[in-house]
Amino acid sequence: MDDAKQEAARIGREIDGQIVRPKRQLAMVFDLNKCLGCHTCSIACKTQWTREEGMEGMWWNVVNTLPGEGTPKSWETMGGGFEPDGRQRPSRIPGREEFGDAWQFNQQEVLFEGSASHLEPKNFKGEKPSWGPNWDEDQGAGEYPNSYFFYFPRLCNHCTHPACLEACPRGAIYKREQDGIVLIDEQKCKGFRFCMEACPYKRIYYNHVKLVSQKCIFCFPRIDEGVAPACARQCPGRLRFVGYLDDENGPIHKLVHQWKVALPLHEEFGTGPNIFYVPPLSPPRVTATGKPDPSKPRIPIEYLQSLFGPRVEEALRILETERAKKARGEASELMDTLIVYRWPDNIFPDLTKDPATL
Repeated sequence: MDDAKQEAARIGREIDGQIVRPKRQLAMVFDLNKCLGCHTCSIACKTQWTREEGMEGMWWNVVNTLPGEGTPKSWETMGGGFEPDGRQRPSRIPGREEFGDAWQFNQQEVLFEGSASHLEPKNFKGEKPSWGPNWDEDQGAGEYPNSYFFYFPRLCNHCTHPACLEACPRGAIYKREQDGIVLIDEQKCKGFRFCMEACPYKRIYYNHVKLVSQKCIFCFPRIDEGVAPACARQCPGRLRFVGYLDDENGPIHKLVHQWKVALPLHEEFGTGPNIFYVPPLSPPRVTATGKPDPSKPRIPIEYLQSLFGPRVEEALRILETERAKKARGEASELMDTLIVYRWPDNIFPDLTKDPATL
């Protein structure tokens, strides 16, 4: 790939010989201190977009428990993304069992034939499953009485420099000019799955019926009508912020660039992800007798650094400081922003239409 085409692959589309760069970038911020693990976001996405044949096992939005193996299993160790010098990092394609395929159950036998058997799941091979999207939910890590876990929503990061886009030999993947959403043109896709291999976050699925790659589309048909993505609009915890990175008056820009408390996941992958996370504050540690133990945080800072990089410690300090101010009755714009007193306050104003009115 020559330099011009490589640049086009990284930041936009080549149309009639010209590199078309996105004018703006839509992004999300997830406040992990508010995630309930209720999976409303996942169900909203599932019922909206992945109901067709071949999509049974797809969860474009998933909420994992961390620490944990995630979805697909052990995705953080599979490779992908870019080296510091810009070369693509070696990687591999996750298998259906690692994603956790849609299971089949013996309902007919148990519910209608009077069998004494119990419901048993089987995977696409007809075997007992060995993994699923939330196989290790709520397990976490640590030792009693200081065990810990937190919920972690994930979807396509709609990266600034998508490794999937650069890897596709068909030119089927592109960033929308108006908002930077990364999409797959299924008419061009031939199912080579180089995109699945290249994505370091492993957020691309393969449709074994249509023989194409598919993934989160950031609800762009809703965006085009002024409606927020389904996962964000239906989140009961109001933890999902949606907006443009260049909107200096919006919460996305402030959380990422002004207050610097929203951080990208595995920034070292080199793709410039546009999904950001407010890291989780630790609950207080206690001794075996139940007394406070302030010697160190319950969630190891080293683990959070492995996810969000070295800036996470400063982000946590800012959050603690602002939370303490709020507790003392002092003003804190950061805390007021994160609390989200009214639903529309966490969504870009042009995306707050009620879909029922369209």
